[in-house]
Amino acid sequence: MKRNIIKIDEELCNGCGLCANGCPEGAIQMIDGKARLVGELLCDGLGACIGDCPVDAIQIETREAEPYDEVKVMGNIVAKGESTLKAHLKHLYDHKQEEYLMIAEKYMKENNIDVPDYKGGNKDMGCGCPGSMMRDMRGKGEEKAAASQTTGPLSSALRQWPTQLQLLNPMAPYFKDADILIAADCTAFAYADFHRRFIKDKTMVMFCPKLDSGLEGYIEKLTTIFKENNIKSITVVRMEVPCCNGALRIAEEALKRSGKNILMKEYVVSIDGNII
Repeated sequence: MKRNIIKIDEELCNGCGLCANGCPEGAIQMIDGKARLVGELLCDGLGACIGDCPVDAIQIETREAEPYDEVKVMGNIVAKGESTLKAHLKHLYDHKQEEYLMIAEKYMKENNIDVPDYKGGNKDMGCGCPGSMMRDMRGKGEEKAAASQTTGPLSSALRQWPTQLQLLNPMAPYFKDADILIAADCTAFAYADFHRRFIKDKTMVMFCPKLDSGLEGYIEKLTTIFKENNIKSITVVRMEVPCCNGALRIAEEALKRSGKNILMKEYVVSIDGNII
């Protein structure tokens, strides 16, 4: 049948993964560092993922495609938990998809699943995953975090969410005039004073140069961050193990491609938790 369905321009796609996280139906997955439409019958063609793409790599086209299957989608959605289920139902409700909503509610009734309140609720949740929703926390509790604490629990110095490079939007407001911290995943666990020594007053970017796939996409995304924002400084924190050298190489290559001249500092954390 001929219907609306998304089209992904793989040349423009920078591998950020925001569209995949914003597609509770499961139609988009990250494969080899690029967003791919993995199932036509899972794509409703309503284009919720378009607003998540920072490089305009997704469009809606009309072509021959498998019919959208709400029952198949509900099987994926329910397995992801109540928050994703609510996001999907709200997505259909906001787009006035009464027929799909009827099918979804029938599926839930037949499978003894409670129908969440999707007509109201948290508007900020939108159609995406709540865990990847952008949050700018600058100015919230920074005075407390900056204070010298000798008793009681330490305050977090984190100023934004998310922190994983794959989920970050290069045009997020917290990158404007920012001092950026690029940290290999393990450093925050190895170095005890990570928050006060490194995160304080910085925008954080995390990834693993050994285990993560799509590192070329990481370089492209960092290049965009450096190029499109007034970055004041870059701090790279990595572990002493050889496989972690990639964190610095990725940052250096991205800076080179951006054409910017930005001060970059490197810190190396030993396995026993000291700065080398």
